[in-house]
Amino acid sequence: MSVAPATAADLVSHIYDLQRALRCVTMINVKGQDTGIALQGVLRFIGEGETRAAHLAERLGVSAPVLSRHVAELADAGLVLRTPDPDDGRAQLLALSPRGKEKLAELVRHRAETLQAYLSDWNEDDAVATAAMLNKLTASLKNSIRARAAGTTTEQKTQESING
Repeated sequence: MSVAPATAADLVSHIYDLQRALRCVTMINVKGQDTGIALQGVLRFIGEGETRAAHLAERLGVSAPVLSRHVAELADAGLVLRTPDPDDGRAQLLALSPRGKEKLAELVRHRAETLQAYLSDWNEDDAVATAAMLNKLTASLKNSIRARAAGTTTEQKTQESING
């Protein structure tokens, strides 16, 4: 089953609109906070679990120097811990400090409260259904990106599994 070209174009348009709306909401809500949008994103990704700086830069789609500046700022603020990677002395492992965990929890709580206020005209079923669709969209995009990076398309993998 495939998505029709007109449907895909319509979805792209809606995604762009969503990105713009999210950017506006984020800019409004970041005012007065001690960490900007970029630092909050890095903090969130580090909060998913200890990771190498190089892997994190790749996941975020930024260069190593850009990530290094963000990590240095977060470390200087006491939010991130940098330790040598025992498997590679040149690499660093990044993890949230206890203060960083508190800060991330505060940011998540603030964002959830903000979104809850913006969606005051929604019901729980709408929110749950939207979360499920966004999760499905994200998973599909990530799987396609991984498949392309590995040199195969989703269609090729499907055909390979059918052919055995």
